[in-house]
Amino acid sequence: MKITKAEFVQSSTRVDQKPADKLPEFAFIGRSNVGKSSLINMLCSNGKLAKTSQTPGKTKLVNHFRINDRWYLVDLPGYGYAKLSARDREELQRVIWDYIHRSEELVMLFVLVDSRHDMQEIDLRFMASLGEEGIPFGIIFTKGDKSGPNVLAAQIEKNKARLLEDWEELPPIFVSSAVSASGKTEILDYIGQVLQSI
Repeated sequence: MKITKAEFVQSSTRVDQKPADKLPEFAFIGRSNVGKSSLINMLCSNGKLAKTSQTPGKTKLVNHFRINDRWYLVDLPGYGYAKLSARDREELQRVIWDYIHRSEELVMLFVLVDSRHDMQEIDLRFMASLGEEGIPFGIIFTKGDKSGPNVLAAQIEKNKARLLEDWEELPPIFVSSAVSASGKTEILDYIGQVLQSI
């Protein structure tokens, strides 16, 4: 699938504020500073669609982007940003889980993880929560250009092995780079296949 049209529609903090046209939604989430905005811009071939920042925790709203007038790409706030106050962290958690629990149009959630590092407990707990609640999800390992191919492959295999300690089978897994656009075709083709099946 190719994205020929991508437009920001609106931001919200509650499901009842989101766009009313009820198109299928594919949401993206990850720890702060995992490269989510850069990935979204790469997928949409638009460097200014999602606002990127050197400051972690920039996204604090649920942002809907209408893609090809057929589906929504949903940019969720990041989790695990330690410098926020306890109250602000709780509010972000409320915004995130209100969307995950209540959006009837949510088809799949992509959890972004930095490909250079071991998955953190906060990532594993978040995925476990998704599994317990029956939320379909995939994993996108970001920043795939930051390591050499052998180092990257070894780290991905290490993370897969860690996942298999908790899961009987792996979710869909992708490796991406916002710099080289690697993974773009695979991610979009997967979304296209899912859209055809619903």
